[in-house]
Amino acid sequence: MTYEINFQETLTHDEQQILWDGIETAISAKVGKTGRYELCFLLRDEQGEILGGVQGNCDNWGWLWIDSLWVSESLRGQGFGKKLLETIEDKAIALECTHSHLTSFTFQAVDFYKGLGYAVFGELADYPQGHSRCWLKKELVDR
Repeated sequence: MTYEINFQETLTHDEQQILWDGIETAISAKVGKTGRYELCFLLRDEQGEILGGVQGNCDNWGWLWIDSLWVSESLRGQGFGKKLLETIEDKAIALECTHSHLTSFTFQAVDFYKGLGYAVFGELADYPQGHSRCWLKKELVDR
C-alpha cells in the first residue's frame, strides 16, 4: 500500500471532523470520552450582520476552551466583549464546567481577560518579536 501526504490551504468541515473524531477516539481509549460540546454566540445588528462573537467548547472534564472572541472595531469599548465572554461562561457553568482557558497575544486582549478574572499560566516570549503569546485560565463560579 502507498501513502501520500498532500498540502491544502484549508480543511473542509468533513475533513476537520475526521481529525477531531480520530483525536477523540485516541483520547477516549486513555481517559474516557471528552464529551465536547461546541458553543457559539454571535452579536448581530438589526440587519443580521455579524459584529462579534465568541466560540469554543466545553468537555466532560469541566473545562471551557474559548477558541475565539471578536468584536468589531466600531463596537469595542461598549461592553460587548465582556457580555459575550460572560454569556459563554454562563452556558459552560450550566453544562457543569468549573474552569475556562484560552490563549491571547499581548498585543491583543491579555489585559482584557485579566480584568475579567483570568490569570496567565504560560507565556511564549517573542511570539511575534517584541510580543508574547499567553495562555490564561479562570475558575468559573455561578454569577
